Amino acid sequence: MRHLAILGSTGSIGTNTLAVAAEHPDQFEVVALAAGTNVEEMVRQVNRFRPRLVSMATKEAAEAVRSRVDAGVKVMWGDEGVLSVATHPDADYVVSALVGSRGLRPTLAAIEAGKAIGLANKETLVTAGHIVKKAAERAGVTIYPIDSEHSAIFQCLNGERHKDVHRIILTASGGAFRDWTREQLAEATPEAALKHPNWSMGAKVTIDSATMMNKGLEVIEAHWLFDLPYDRIEVVIHPESIIHSMVEFVDGAVMAQLGTPDMRVPIQYALTYPKRLSLSTKRLDWIELGSLHFRRADFDRYPCLRMAYEAGRIGGTMPTVLNAANEVAVERFLAREISFLEMEKVIERVMERHQPITEPSLEAIDEADRWARSVAYDDRVCV
Repeated sequence: MRHLAILGSTGSIGTNTLAVAAEHPDQFEVVALAAGTNVEEMVRQVNRFRPRLVSMATKEAAEAVRSRVDAGVKVMWGDEGVLSVATHPDADYVVSALVGSRGLRPTLAAIEAGKAIGLANKETLVTAGHIVKKAAERAGVTIYPIDSEHSAIFQCLNGERHKDVHRIILTASGGAFRDWTREQLAEATPEAALKHPNWSMGAKVTIDSATMMNKGLEVIEAHWLFDLPYDRIEVVIHPESIIHSMVEFVDGAVMAQLGTPDMRVPIQYALTYPKRLSLSTKRLDWIELGSLHFRRADFDRYPCLRMAYEAGRIGGTMPTVLNAANEVAVERFLAREISFLEMEKVIERVMERHQPITEPSLEAIDEADRWARSVAYDDRVCV
């Protein structure tokens, strides 16, 4: 039996993880949960799964939860609370599903505590991949990918030799605006951007999907997970989201992992590897499906994807700056402070102003993150 701690339990990945746990109660026990400020959902989760510890982002949210759950459940808040969830002594597996760079420190804490990691927080590897990989090696901890694309690569590589891999191909839906021109994007609204055609995700990830920054972050994540240079990681647009990613080998053979768009599948595989359990997911109907389509991920059409490759190749603190500037840009777009295309300007201008540090410490990463956010909030970067 897996004893789970979930960071980001009220978000899309967190709720799907709990759905998997509910489908296999003999396989999983939920020990600890951490979330933001969604009190109603956390109360439902506590009443359903009876964890020993929960943590909320704010004191007010924690007090609201505490007043509505059994007194035997310990309720904490803030950084101390999420770190306690990540390192809970009864948990042997931590699902890292917090949104953004705030997932880095609790994920590192879980690794240092010897927990197996199911990683859905790609920013952990984007901002500090060299630190996270070394920490996992020291602790003897395995990081299991949860993102559907990285799970697909992980599955395709089972039993294969690393030296036999020619390239990996990450598929991208193209997001809400995959059929829009650049001229149309100038008028794009948050409401339109949040209507993802295939997946149900949180607001930040959905906006990143529309700009293709999400795929760019996944490219950097894939570099760290699978130890491949950036010129052997490619992206193709695949509107149906049926092929979740592919591996091409040196002999020209290509392996692909296919399935309906259902995040419970990669989540469950990460939790149960190397076993597979039954799952009440929709099965592919090949006749109904008919055909699959692909097109090139054009850097001129998707500047955020280009910038992610550039940041990854530069390395050091540049991916941290890319990620921080993007988080601010998405926040400002959702608040209607900047336009859809101005998000690209914010990220590019912040990157242009940054002098990257190679092999940065955690403190240097934190400083680069703070600096990038400060600059990204400056209206002059959009001019």
